[in-house]
Amino acid sequence: MTGDAGDAVARARAVIGARFRWIDGDADVWGLIASGPDLATVAEALAAPFRYVGITHVAGIEARAFAFGAVVARTLRAGFVPIRKDGALFPGGTLAETAEADYRGRRWTLRIRPDGLGAGARVLLVDDWAERGSQALAARRLVERTGATFGGLSLIVDQLADAVRACLAPVAAIVPAGELPPDRT
Repeated sequence: MTGDAGDAVARARAVIGARFRWIDGDADVWGLIASGPDLATVAEALAAPFRYVGITHVAGIEARAFAFGAVVARTLRAGFVPIRKDGALFPGGTLAETAEADYRGRRWTLRIRPDGLGAGARVLLVDDWAERGSQALAARRLVERTGATFGGLSLIVDQLADAVRACLAPVAAIVPAGELPPDRT
């Protein structure tokens, strides 16, 4: 990682270290969204490794990745592409992909509107945490079905298996899951 990207990640790691907590067995990342300065620090770290690779759009899967992805898109001066889960209102023509089971055993159908994407678009997927990568893999397929190029995955927390990480490369993360404090609830 280059110096600027490494500095941005170091600042974000400090913010995450100060704010991270478990609530009822779930990781709480909402505090990172509630603080403007902390959100800006995390967004800069998510954007930094991809700043000079021609990203034209940032995609985020609802719900938390909408907040992080939109701020990263602004940081990169790129458009934002929402990826909705089944059952959510999403007017207009969409493409759909069903993800393999997530860490809770749920299979989500994800939808994207292809408007504004296609040849020449380079899309960065942003998310807060990837455990199995099933939704990220489905999102990559959706992006590629629009004719756009998948530009990589930027995460706050990476818990991916090496084989899945290779399928989503390049992957950048602020914190590997193994470095977070254990859940004591």
